[in-house]
Amino acid sequence: MTLFDSPDFEGHEAVHAFSDAATGLKCIIAVHSTARGPAAGGCRMWPFASAEDALQDALRLSRAMSYKNAMADLDLGGGKAVIIGDSRTQKTPALFEAFGRAVEAVGGAYWTAEDVGVSPADLMYARRQTRYVAGLEGHPAASGDPSPVTAEGVFRGVSLCVRRKLGTDLKGVTVALQGVGHVGAYLADKLHAAGARLVITDVNAEALQAVAARTGAQVVAPDEIFDVDAEVFAPCALGGAVSAETLPRLRAQIIAGGANNQLADPMVGQTLFDLGLLYAPDYVINGGGIINVAGEIRALDAGEAFDPAWVEGKLSGLMQTLEAVLDRSLAEGRPTHEVAGEMARERIARGRQAMAAQ
Repeated sequence: MTLFDSPDFEGHEAVHAFSDAATGLKCIIAVHSTARGPAAGGCRMWPFASAEDALQDALRLSRAMSYKNAMADLDLGGGKAVIIGDSRTQKTPALFEAFGRAVEAVGGAYWTAEDVGVSPADLMYARRQTRYVAGLEGHPAASGDPSPVTAEGVFRGVSLCVRRKLGTDLKGVTVALQGVGHVGAYLADKLHAAGARLVITDVNAEALQAVAARTGAQVVAPDEIFDVDAEVFAPCALGGAVSAETLPRLRAQIIAGGANNQLADPMVGQTLFDLGLLYAPDYVINGGGIINVAGEIRALDAGEAFDPAWVEGKLSGLMQTLEAVLDRSLAEGRPTHEVAGEMARERIARGRQAMAAQ
């Protein structure tokens, strides 16, 4: 199968592969769409088993970013970068400077930010080689780490889903939280403050114990999180958590979390709907971080200071969009992932038409 035949290619505008022997950089930058503006999406560093796996991840995440940016009503398209490597042992300043040169080579069609395995400190080195880096600190337009804003959006989305499905607030509601990295840890704190009971898991024992110590959460092994007796399952780790294998084990009535590409395949979304579970599409509920990044890009382009009020307005609008997805799903008798995908494609198409008319 060639790249263009891959089901994950789905009309990508460009796919770039970069290598740098001196630093060991092996990187893929996928640009799905620039119909609404330059592509934007984070950079993930992960020890992929193969280059094919890395490419698949980049394509899927890039497409998801197009949908996410459209649903957040941002003047941005979708893109993603993946670096093949172990972030615990293979990070160097030189590697991220080489990554910065790769981003610069794309010529402004892609803005990067942090994602799994990559921190704002890492991207400061990339920033030495390109201006197309957001999510940093230390300048007037800086927005800082977007993870807290992602977590805030997910928290609001979980609260909205609980009110709609259970008719209550979060007090006393049990949430099975898969992953307590940057976003998951912030989300755990917010859920705990709202009175939710937490059951958590992660492959990082240190992070797990830190969150448990301050929230009183029950800790379970990674595979046991699917069997927890909880009202809400919140995937906040890598994608594909909800699959034909794990779905029968879930006891939750609501699936709402911060991970990207939570459904292993579209048929899982249909099964969720048929079973009466409420699913908050991931690229809607987790759009807070890219909104924060967009605020920084907007400020950089205008030569202005970062405006938190603009971000808050977009975040509030995102919750209205999530509400609209849930309303339309109910009215039309269709799964939420289908409704959200259709809405995103409509918005991208309108952006493409507007560009053609200029």
